[in-house]
Amino acid sequence: MVVPGFQDAHVHAPFAGRNRLHVWLNDLEGRQAYLDHIAAYAAAHPDQPWIIGGGWAMEYFPGGTPRKEDLDAIVPDRPVFIMNRDVHGAWANSKALEVAGITKDTPDPSDGRIERDPETGEPTGTLHEGAAYSFQDRFLPAPSREDWEEAILEGQRHLHSLGITGWQDAWVTPDTLEAYRSLSESGGLTARVVGALWWERKRELDQISEFLTQREAGASHPEGRGGFHPTSIKIMTDGVLENYTGALLEPYCDGCGGHTDNHGLSYVERDLLTAAVTELDRLGFQVHMHAIGDRAVRNALDAVQGARAANGASDRRHHIAHVQVVQPEDVLRFRELGVVVNAQPYWAQMEPQMEELTLPFLGRDRADLQYPFGDLMRSGATLAMGSDWSVTTANPLEEIEVAVTRVDPENRQNAPFLPEQALPLQVALAAFTAGSAYVNHDADGGSLAVGQRADLALIDRNLFAVPSGHVSDARVEMTVASGRVVHESDS
Repeated sequence: MVVPGFQDAHVHAPFAGRNRLHVWLNDLEGRQAYLDHIAAYAAAHPDQPWIIGGGWAMEYFPGGTPRKEDLDAIVPDRPVFIMNRDVHGAWANSKALEVAGITKDTPDPSDGRIERDPETGEPTGTLHEGAAYSFQDRFLPAPSREDWEEAILEGQRHLHSLGITGWQDAWVTPDTLEAYRSLSESGGLTARVVGALWWERKRELDQISEFLTQREAGASHPEGRGGFHPTSIKIMTDGVLENYTGALLEPYCDGCGGHTDNHGLSYVERDLLTAAVTELDRLGFQVHMHAIGDRAVRNALDAVQGARAANGASDRRHHIAHVQVVQPEDVLRFRELGVVVNAQPYWAQMEPQMEELTLPFLGRDRADLQYPFGDLMRSGATLAMGSDWSVTTANPLEEIEVAVTRVDPENRQNAPFLPEQALPLQVALAAFTAGSAYVNHDADGGSLAVGQRADLALIDRNLFAVPSGHVSDARVEMTVASGRVVHESDS
């Protein structure tokens, strides 16, 4: 079966590629497997001053928070800093905390939290949200442009192997911007990439002038290839539910039938978000907003509504990624405002993190509002899809299977998670091709037609003829990007 090249509407190729070149825990399961791998990597790289990487899952640690003592036992002499799989927290050893000067007297940042021992107040080794990001920015050795180019190429190789010919990078920094532009000019970038420039949430509207410069300087559109298009702005409006930083309209439950006084965090307050989206819309930028909790989703929709009121209708194709908890009255607003649903369908399944770290703290009523892709489809909203790789698998066939079944492909005997929100196969396939091409303003992608750019994926079977819900059993045999074969399977 030949399909249009898949496009991932929300992915972190440079960071995933960099982790793959260092400590890559995504393919492992369990605390001991993680420790064994980190220890083996450290032993094999004795000259590296830092041990870095990512991919640990919260479900394998009590409360979702690993401890420094485990890392101290295997790497006592060098700092270790490993981001978790959803990139909202980090695991650090004592040496790393020492380098950063983090002690029991260090205050939490306004946009994050240092996990502490409840009896002593000492940092335990887990850093949440802004505490992790600040550490990463201030203390980790900065990769060179060549390092980032190598990471992007590693990420691109993996994505091409899955039939992906284009993507939107949801976290482009000035350094990765330059690496993308350089690769595009040299011919190394064989995918078509839209870059979402990163909104610094501790700053205000003054940073927009820098985005204008980056958009002009970073663009590269080589003839006959997809090129790099830094035309979007990524705004992270809240955190995630598992560490209680996703922004909720009503407070989190305490896991025992009561409520807390915690509503989560808004990283960009509602009025500033509306002002930012309005100005970015006026200047021709697309806005790509991370919104997990129902308050964050509503604030993001309100911001687009404010931009429409100020600037009139436009074809910016603003989109909201993740949309985990959406109130019913906000479902219809996506179509009304022309906001694209940027869905990460793999998350819409029942798995340990959902059971242990999400449902007890959302409560029954809100749990039933999660990932309402079916309701959004029926409302007429435009659906695009992405993986958020390396948070979860980048394989579109696995993502599509969960969109269709709401069940983990590796545990097909499980009960589906809110099955009324499942999507028909043709809708999910279209979302990962035409829908993502639409959000990426790629008129040449997402469909098969004479005269269009030849972005194709050859799959080893007809997806509509496989047993119901077994889409991920298929494999990509060949990927063609801009008319060039960029992947062929061993067979």
